[in-house]
Amino acid sequence: MKKLIFVFFTFFTIHGFAQSPVSARLSSGFDLGMAYTKNNYHPSVAYYQLINVGERKLFSFGWNLRLGAFYGDNLNYYTAPARLTRGKTGFAALAEPLLVENIDTVRMDYVTMTSLNVGVRAQINLGRVEIGASADILGLTFGKSRTGRYRSSTGQFNLTTPTGGDSTLYFQGVNTFQSVNPTYANLRLLGDNDIGTLATEVYARIRINQRISAKIGYQWLTTEISAKNRDIIADNNRFRHRADMAFVAITLPIFY
Repeated sequence: MKKLIFVFFTFFTIHGFAQSPVSARLSSGFDLGMAYTKNNYHPSVAYYQLINVGERKLFSFGWNLRLGAFYGDNLNYYTAPARLTRGKTGFAALAEPLLVENIDTVRMDYVTMTSLNVGVRAQINLGRVEIGASADILGLTFGKSRTGRYRSSTGQFNLTTPTGGDSTLYFQGVNTFQSVNPTYANLRLLGDNDIGTLATEVYARIRINQRISAKIGYQWLTTEISAKNRDIIADNNRFRHRADMAFVAITLPIFY
């Protein structure tokens, strides 16, 4: 009897929601896609929800949850913190170039990591064609530790010896090989202030029918690694790689 009552109220709750003004303005679905460029691969699945604004539903705003895996070959990761890169972009960066001595490099033969991010999305609805953009805001990244080749002319790190003492070493010789792992926390703070693995994309989507749409776009993906041994001269262990990639996907709408 309790099960029947539960099913009864569940049915009417769903039915009432389907008839509500909010659900009539809500669209959601899944994007199954792949971003690709030479040496960079980023398959992902994203769930989104959008609120359609106005009677014509021309504009939509909402959020998305993106699960992505990144695979990279022969990549250079560069010093990440804005205090070392000066965090300048555009004309400001041209007027005041980066200090080369602030920028170190970690060379990775192979990189893998998996990220889960929450982001925002906006869209213009033009009938069967939709044009939009999305950006990851915050999340987490996971992946196994790997060995990278650390390139720094001045960097040094502390190493605890088996006897319990500390010794200061340069990232040279055998010490160029350093253990690194993905930076675990992702947070968009704009420009070089960003932390972790974050994606931004623009796209156009064509609705084939009520059950499937085709999506093409362009994606900017930032991935980040952290070295186990911190450079005590620059006070840094974070390094960033940026990739610009073409993006294709299919969309499976839940409801419009």
